[in-house]
Amino acid sequence: MNRFSRSLVGFVTGLTGLLAVVAVGHLNLWGKDMAPVVKVENTPVNRDSRFVTSFAPVVKRAAPSVVNIFTTRIVQEQVQHNPYHNDPIFRHFFGGEDPTDEQPHTRKEGSLGSGVIVSPNGYILTANHVVADADVIKVALEGGKQEFTARVIGKDELSDVAVLKIDATGLPAITLADSELLQVGDIVLAIGNPFGVGQTVTSGIVSALGRNGLGFGRYEDFIQTDAAINPGNSGGALVDAAGRLVGINTAIISPGEGTVGGSVGIGFAVPVNLARHVMERLIADGRVTRGYLGVSLKDLTPDLAEEFNLPGQAGALVEDVMPNTPAQKAGLKSGDVINNINGKPVADGNFLTLTISESSPGSIAALRIIRDGQAKNLEVVLGLLPTSGREERQNARPSLSSTTDSLDGVTVDDLDRQIRRQLGVPVSLQGALVREVAEDCNAAQAGLMPADIILEINHHVVTSADEAVRLAESAKGDHILLKVWHRFPGDYAHTRFLSVDNTKPAK
Repeated sequence: MNRFSRSLVGFVTGLTGLLAVVAVGHLNLWGKDMAPVVKVENTPVNRDSRFVTSFAPVVKRAAPSVVNIFTTRIVQEQVQHNPYHNDPIFRHFFGGEDPTDEQPHTRKEGSLGSGVIVSPNGYILTANHVVADADVIKVALEGGKQEFTARVIGKDELSDVAVLKIDATGLPAITLADSELLQVGDIVLAIGNPFGVGQTVTSGIVSALGRNGLGFGRYEDFIQTDAAINPGNSGGALVDAAGRLVGINTAIISPGEGTVGGSVGIGFAVPVNLARHVMERLIADGRVTRGYLGVSLKDLTPDLAEEFNLPGQAGALVEDVMPNTPAQKAGLKSGDVINNINGKPVADGNFLTLTISESSPGSIAALRIIRDGQAKNLEVVLGLLPTSGREERQNARPSLSSTTDSLDGVTVDDLDRQIRRQLGVPVSLQGALVREVAEDCNAAQAGLMPADIILEINHHVVTSADEAVRLAESAKGDHILLKVWHRFPGDYAHTRFLSVDNTKPAK
């Protein structure tokens, strides 16, 4: 059976020793460094030319812009106790103190990836998972003759895009294309550092466009290609036949594990238009702000299209409208079908979600909807996507806590479309997803488990992760009452009540 895997997987190696760490974090260098000068060509590739016998000119144009990325993560470990430490005979002959007890141990883990220079003054696009946990990031230019320590300008987990900066000028920046002009069948080349063998070029075609629902991130609009992408290619360039950047290579489907999991001709790249949007937001603001509508969407099937008396399956069905959201304020209702936004036809729910996410909070989205068979126009003033989502909590998700630590050890998250689909959570159900529960915390002892949905805290409805945190922190009394939705193995789920001790400190 095929498995999904990041193309970086399989390149984590353990090295021992102590290291002075240079911390790399989210830096907003707008104003400190010169803004990136990015070259973009908004013209389609020439599809009328005859088949070429060599891609050497294309590689010569694009390859100097692709860099190798070497990351180091410092792992703190505790040395295992000597198994004979408590043996009286051992202690008699060797003394009562074991010098290995409680000695801290530092281990280095190294990984490999790739990146693409997008401006002459040192801005580099790569995949978020290449640098997500790195303490030190080194960038080597083509040929390995020059190496730099990189700073992280920003990271966006939900699109799997990160922006780095090196202190250099006059770099060979790649030209960006318009990925919306790509067509299935277009020739593409993948350039990166697979398996650490050095810069490598592979060729293929665009196998599909707009791939989503793969579980690699919340905002998925992948270019699928059969150009070989392997571990180490992550963050590298996918270029068209003119040598222009059309995507950032990020993932593969492979039947193997680790370094065995090589290319089988199914690779994915983040479209450069999406990567460019994320890059601009990270450089300007240090984070990605996204528009927010406040609806739950479903793609139309032939049966649904017939039930709603629609001419086809294009559009996104509104299943639920969240309370106190821009959608509710604009008058959107459950059962509406959104088939156009800002003059662009809506193909499906994923297209609408991506379009809203790339819109600025406070901007107006002009929607055309079908309600009860009649067309209707609505204008929605988009809100700001709630910051309790994963993209705003890459360093720390909110944890439930109270004055007596009764709910410490519980990590919660918002319910999004992907989570609902994975867990089979009804659209009508609102609450906070339990991501983690510490083994010895009071909530675990009461029976709370990962993947539970907290619906209420002390009879107060939970609508989001932030709301759960607020209610937990203000909870009083000897016990905290949780109303929880729990799915059992199979297809059986029900709600239950848990009483969490609020008088004793969590262990």
